[in-house]
Amino acid sequence: MQTGALISLALYFILMLAIGFYAWRKSTDSSEGYLLGGRNLHPAVAALSAGASDMSGWLLLGLPGALYAAGLVEVWIGIGLFAGALVNWIVVAPRLREQTERYGNALTIPEFLANRFPDKALALRVTSAIIIVLFFAVYTAAGLVGGGKLFETSFAGLFGDTGMSDYMTGIWLTAGVVLAYTMVGGFLAVSLTDFVQGCIMVVALVLMPLVVLTSDGGLGAASAQLNAIDPDFLSLTAGLSFIGFLSAITWGLGYFGQPHIIVRFMAIRSVPQVATARNIGMSWMGVALLGAIGVGITGRAYVEMNGLVLEDPETIFILLANTLFHPLITGFLLAALLAAIMSTISSQLLVSSSSLTEDFYRLFLRKNASERETVNVGRLFVALVALIAIYIARDPDSKVLGLVSNAWAGFGAAFGPLILLSLTWKRMTGAGAVSGLVVGAGVVILWIAMGWNKEFLGGPGVYEIIPGFVAAMAAIVGVSLAGKPAGDISNA
Repeated sequence: MQTGALISLALYFILMLAIGFYAWRKSTDSSEGYLLGGRNLHPAVAALSAGASDMSGWLLLGLPGALYAAGLVEVWIGIGLFAGALVNWIVVAPRLREQTERYGNALTIPEFLANRFPDKALALRVTSAIIIVLFFAVYTAAGLVGGGKLFETSFAGLFGDTGMSDYMTGIWLTAGVVLAYTMVGGFLAVSLTDFVQGCIMVVALVLMPLVVLTSDGGLGAASAQLNAIDPDFLSLTAGLSFIGFLSAITWGLGYFGQPHIIVRFMAIRSVPQVATARNIGMSWMGVALLGAIGVGITGRAYVEMNGLVLEDPETIFILLANTLFHPLITGFLLAALLAAIMSTISSQLLVSSSSLTEDFYRLFLRKNASERETVNVGRLFVALVALIAIYIARDPDSKVLGLVSNAWAGFGAAFGPLILLSLTWKRMTGAGAVSGLVVGAGVVILWIAMGWNKEFLGGPGVYEIIPGFVAAMAAIVGVSLAGKPAGDISNA
């Protein structure tokens, strides 16, 4: 690793830590400040924070890797995600912003659900908190795997013999920096770093495909090379079964139930500003997805044209960064990858911590805990969840996209139908809410355990979010209609 790249990365780390220190001075005096930034996020910060915390390392590693290996047919995942995100901003965001404040000024998703369905408050808070911590440990591990792969590929031997593999060194280093600014600065630090990281990510994703195309004969040469590899490489439908299409496009269903994304909606300054945040967020997402597609497709052309060897398709972004650019720019691009990884990890750690603090510690152990005590306990829980994630991520053969898909499905099935219906359906009951949570999470876990996401009834695997989402929706509707109405809500 050349000095220029190390300088760029060092500057990036210093900037993240400086933002954490600023947020510590500004918004960590109360639990509302630490967990939601005082509900005072600027629309642009909320939009890019939601986007950056969503996209994670899979945007620069997982998606380009899938496109590199299988061709343009993998783009259906991105199309499904874009559609899901748009519906999420339109349907969920304004309602959640209004209702979480109206129902007892809820600071977490479990707390909102408890206030919305007081007859099942305890069951909802405990069950929600368990599911959040379980799946976020896996989700956070996916980010740490990305950090490990980056270090193993680009910084091998940097620190000499540390007694750990380069992969594990990368995991601990990534976790350490994220923990530093998340534990210190809380939600505001996470949101502000997400904003900066989102800007870095989108610049990198636009820059890289353009440089690849200009360095090797342009679009025509790249297209010809890809057709020579496989005439169907640039086809959107070649080899695509109905089940495969459905499994890809239904990634979008997961958006409604991702706590680390929808919590941003709760922190926007006001309901009218949600529309502004939506326009900014969707524009950013569109450009970022196109860039990631470009990295995967043009990256494959570049590797083939130059006779390079790439053992792990998920490292195509890293290879291009190390091969094509001046060391200072390489450092910036690797910082973009770290930005994608860290922005998601920090969000997930904070949401997990907030659930453990508000829905376990404050609920069962210290009901009268002071604001200062609550903030400090939240910091301890951030560290605890990080340690669990490090343990899960320890296998260097782990796949970023695989871990993300499992966690995404778990949240999407458990919380997606629950959030949608709790915000829009007057007839929903607390018992229905609990049943939806349990059934959604249970079906996803069972589906993964049985291997039905890889092979189902002798055919291709079915993505676990589909049966989980459908089953949870059916459970909520069925149990709610069988019970006593919970009362009226307004559709904000």
